[in-house]
Amino acid sequence: MPEPVFTLANQLTMLRMALVPLFVVLLLGRQFTWALVVFAVAGLTDALDGYVARHSGQSTKLGAMLDPVADKLLADSAYVLLTWGGVATCTLPVWLTVTLLFRDVMLLVGVLVINLTLGPVDFPPSRLGKVSTALNVATGAAVLAANATGDCPDVLRWLYQATLACLIATTLHYIYLANARPPRGTGA
Repeated sequence: MPEPVFTLANQLTMLRMALVPLFVVLLLGRQFTWALVVFAVAGLTDALDGYVARHSGQSTKLGAMLDPVADKLLADSAYVLLTWGGVATCTLPVWLTVTLLFRDVMLLVGVLVINLTLGPVDFPPSRLGKVSTALNVATGAAVLAANATGDCPDVLRWLYQATLACLIATTLHYIYLANARPPRGTGA
């Protein structure tokens, strides 16, 4: 029997993906308060879809693939626009956004190459990866809130540095995990 596609968990993930264009339009229109609301709702769907999937038996292969894509679409669009979009007075540093984009592209290419060369390999999210995603969203939300209030507090520098450290740690962790997985069918 095929796996169900439109589970509640998957619908929440698809909702997060569908909210990205609305978020982008609001941000480009400098509607920071509404952009923050949409960003927060999208962030909540990330927590909810995982909870629903785990606690109601709705974990699916589609959800496992869509969830990280939805996370990256949301965070990457926020970071790019808050760095180079010309819409924010309180911007994200270029070095942080470049690190996030590099990590995300590297992960995407790495998973693609591994799956094409070794066959389908599952990469379940790690706790560190979940912490990194939460910190990426919190940093984006903090910068959106700063723009909504018209303030750019110095404390954001510490948040940027913590986010950078977590991005580097997750990159190294994912490289380690990819190297530690034996190819399927080797008996290892």
